[in-house]
Amino acid sequence: MLPHKTILVIGAVVDIALHSGEGAVSAHDVADRLHLPRRHLEPFLQALVREGILGGVRGARGGYILAKARQAVSVYDISEAVKTVETEEPNKELPWLLGTVVLPTLAQAEEYLKSNLKRITVEDLVRAANLQMLANYRPAAIAR
Repeated sequence: MLPHKTILVIGAVVDIALHSGEGAVSAHDVADRLHLPRRHLEPFLQALVREGILGGVRGARGGYILAKARQAVSVYDISEAVKTVETEEPNKELPWLLGTVVLPTLAQAEEYLKSNLKRITVEDLVRAANLQMLANYRPAAIAR
């Protein structure tokens, strides 16, 4: 499973893709929609800018836009960019069972996950979000 922070950042990129039709999307608006403090999200958004996934727009109407086409950005790309912000605990000597059985087996599963994450694009997630919004659409009652 992906770390919680990575999932939130993937959600932020999809949110930016969904709302960037009118221009740059502010970090404040993204954080509000995802129910996060802005300061929590900002370092991750900056990492995505450094990796060329997002573009930063300065000024009063500033915010973030996708730097690439939606179909050119995979969930894997985003998860790799997030790793540049997250800090890992230092390697410790592992007990025999963990080092020779558990970790190698989980590494295989991780490779399988990476392979699948590379196939899922922001465009796929935007389509799913749009379909979900259509499914939940309830027209206003017609005035009598």
